[in-house]
Amino acid sequence: MATFQELGVSAPVSRALARRGIEEPFKIQNLVIGDGLAGRDILAKSKTGSGKTLGFAIPIVDRLDASLRRPAALVLVPTRELAVQVAEEMSDIAAAHNLRVATVYGGVGLDAQARRAQKAHVIVATPGRLQDLLDRRLIKLDAVKILVLDEADRMLDMGFQPQVDRILRSVPKQRQTMFFSATLDGRVGQLARAYTENPARHEVREDRPTIALASHRFLPVTDDRKVDSLVEVLREERDLALVFVRTKHGADKLCKKLRARNVDAIAIHGNKSQSQRQKALDRFSRGQINVLVATDVAARGLDLDGITHVINFDPPHDHTDYVHRVGRTARAGRTGAGVTFVAPDKRHDVSVIAGTLQLGSEFEADGLKMSAPPVRTGSRRPHTTSRSRRSHRARRR
Repeated sequence: MATFQELGVSAPVSRALARRGIEEPFKIQNLVIGDGLAGRDILAKSKTGSGKTLGFAIPIVDRLDASLRRPAALVLVPTRELAVQVAEEMSDIAAAHNLRVATVYGGVGLDAQARRAQKAHVIVATPGRLQDLLDRRLIKLDAVKILVLDEADRMLDMGFQPQVDRILRSVPKQRQTMFFSATLDGRVGQLARAYTENPARHEVREDRPTIALASHRFLPVTDDRKVDSLVEVLREERDLALVFVRTKHGADKLCKKLRARNVDAIAIHGNKSQSQRQKALDRFSRGQINVLVATDVAARGLDLDGITHVINFDPPHDHTDYVHRVGRTARAGRTGAGVTFVAPDKRHDVSVIAGTLQLGSEFEADGLKMSAPPVRTGSRRPHTTSRSRRSHRARRR
């Protein structure tokens, strides 16, 4: 595998990476940085936690000149939390070339945010708030030379395609476009083909369709001892633990129960303001509170160092959500653990997830039994579209 210098990364950026202890590129970085520096459009399929942020951040920083009209690069991401984290990841290496990075997301004042963004070389934005700024004519994107869609599949899953389409119409057609996504099939593939030209396609292939460096445990629990079982797991040796629940009310309720058992925990979800969510994440990342309870929507895009355990207090909806949740640990070469609670009424559903992800032996290790595949009959269940399922899940959250 090539070094950063051999990939063509500039000396100032290489030194900035070395100061952070980053000496060798990860797989996805090794694949995409050369094409990124050459100005090619890129389609990259890579799982969460693979180091893809630097895969697009390094070419952006090395290709931009501080004297260019601003903003010169735009990174679209699905969530506020991811916007903050991508900007922090980029800012260190951007300083090596005197470039400024600004964030655009909801929950903060429009005018001040727009002024900072308009003066920045790189904007990291969520589609909804950026479209709002464009509609109010508080920002222009006519000087953008590089466009990145990070976690493009998540943006579409969250219903952002109309905003993405409108934003891309505001960006010059003559540009470099880089797509990073867990999948390049279906609607994501259609979007990629519509907005790229002769792209280089890269994919990090995994032997298993899940997180290779994480251990996976499926723990049988009963409803009356579910919280006590969580406390027992939390008292095991660990650093930071991220606990997933399905609803906002459930997150707050679980935090109260944990505090009553002398476990200090804090919750983030869609009903929290941006400042509340950021304060919670800051306290969690610094270890002031080492248990964070989150819903799927609020936790998308979290990339925090030191998360050693992801606990599915409520099981994920499907195998995709499982990978996304447990992918919050075992990131960028580190190890971690995923623990999923399995109540009696959820055993079949969780066994299906485990089977899909080739985790059958892990599922059965604690005495659970994999469900037999359903017997096909002539009757068919009523068809439910993915959109209606997402809407139903969104209402529950």
